[in-house]
Amino acid sequence: MAERTAAESGGFRAVLFGCAAVIALAALSGCGYTTKSSLDPKYRTVAVSPFYDKTREYDLQAPLTDAVTRKFITDSRLQVVEAADADLLVEGMITGLSRRGLMTDRNDEVTQSMMVVTAGVRLTDRATGQVLWEDPAVTGETTFYTRAAGLSSDRLRGNAEVFLPTVRSFPTDEENRAVSEALEQLATVIFHRVVEPW
Repeated sequence: MAERTAAESGGFRAVLFGCAAVIALAALSGCGYTTKSSLDPKYRTVAVSPFYDKTREYDLQAPLTDAVTRKFITDSRLQVVEAADADLLVEGMITGLSRRGLMTDRNDEVTQSMMVVTAGVRLTDRATGQVLWEDPAVTGETTFYTRAAGLSSDRLRGNAEVFLPTVRSFPTDEENRAVSEALEQLATVIFHRVVEPW
């Protein structure tokens, strides 16, 4: 009688395991996840036109253009070429840079701020002239400590600092670094919009 119970118990476990495996496979097949790019394979090359700067700041245009270009070079799904030879053309204009206080101290001095860079961006199929997408307000942002805080916004480690676009036109190192980080994030958003146009 004991042997029969053990056998029945083992069979029951096997059935449970089988059901769990079927449910897991069904869930995975239904979630739609894929590592394949959604970029149309006919597009093989891209050109990044120098970004215009409509703001009153300076030293933003070249760092953003360089950061976007670097994203494509590093990724290598699209080869970066001159505009005349490109399948896709990325164009844009920096339309705004804003600083917003997030925290203040007991003297009402701002100790932490958010830096936001906004750009209008367009992606064009050069062969047809068709605008594939256009967004008037793509943003990149970061937070930073102000001089009043007496703290460092040292968020990056390792060699990540090397890849930040260089901005030197603001009064403090913290502001320059914050703008650089916001531009880097903006470049990442633009890059993903091009290679993963869902």
